[in-house]
Amino acid sequence: MAPRRSKTKKTTLLSHTRPPTVRTKHAALSSRATRTLIRSHHRLLKKRVQALEAQDEVLVGKIDAQIQENGGLESYQLASKLGQSLERGGDSSKVLVDWLSPQLSQLKDTKSRLRVLEVGALSTKNACSTNQCLDVTRIDLNSQEPGILKQDFMEMPLPRDTADQFHIISLSLVLNYVPDAVGRGEMLKRCVAFLRKTPLSGSSVHVTPRLFLVLPVACVNNSRYLTESKLQDIMSSMGFVLTKSKETSKLIFQLWEHNQDFQPKIFKKEILRPGRSRNNFAIVVK
Repeated sequence: MAPRRSKTKKTTLLSHTRPPTVRTKHAALSSRATRTLIRSHHRLLKKRVQALEAQDEVLVGKIDAQIQENGGLESYQLASKLGQSLERGGDSSKVLVDWLSPQLSQLKDTKSRLRVLEVGALSTKNACSTNQCLDVTRIDLNSQEPGILKQDFMEMPLPRDTADQFHIISLSLVLNYVPDAVGRGEMLKRCVAFLRKTPLSGSSVHVTPRLFLVLPVACVNNSRYLTESKLQDIMSSMGFVLTKSKETSKLIFQLWEHNQDFQPKIFKKEILRPGRSRNNFAIVVK
């Protein structure tokens, strides 16, 4: 008998998409092995979400076993950490700090600091964490070291006042980890609620709330369902304006300022670029 599907689909929390972790030896990984492990982990996670939605517990168990054979979440995080290490020139927060340099230089002689929420943090020693003008709150589903709070962003209590909000939110290779298109849209909408709209206290420096977004370049340039134009439309509907952008052979870096009202708009999953070689990355907004 085919597994019964649920009638309604709820947004999946990040913590519910991650399988049990296993301990692994931190052996050295080549750049190629690092990329292969990360891609394999993403593919298995997507299959796991599909199995959960179909309520196929047997298949979920088989996928969990495959993930554990590959080293589990810890191996994935180790690969991600190596890929973002200074030795490999992969600390994406260096780009963020560089883009914020005009504001940071004005804050050097003041006691004010910009509050930063780093979602999916892997290190307390990256460029934004070591900048004295930034007050960084780091969260991740599976904290790798002291100074990183174990927290699912999608379960994080909504801000009660400006004290719980942030001037900058960093989603560096986080949105692409969310295994379903609806969840990605919900994550972007949630960011709006966490951005501080009021002026920086104790300083004359004007700071517009910002979202730092880093994605694999293929998510935007080789997707059936997402183009640069559609991403612009989605972000604009949420009140964001693109102020900085940088693209490498592997990644796309973007800095979005939030200075407009949220205009709710529906964005469905629709084919924009057909082709067998395209990937299925998409963002759905309900």
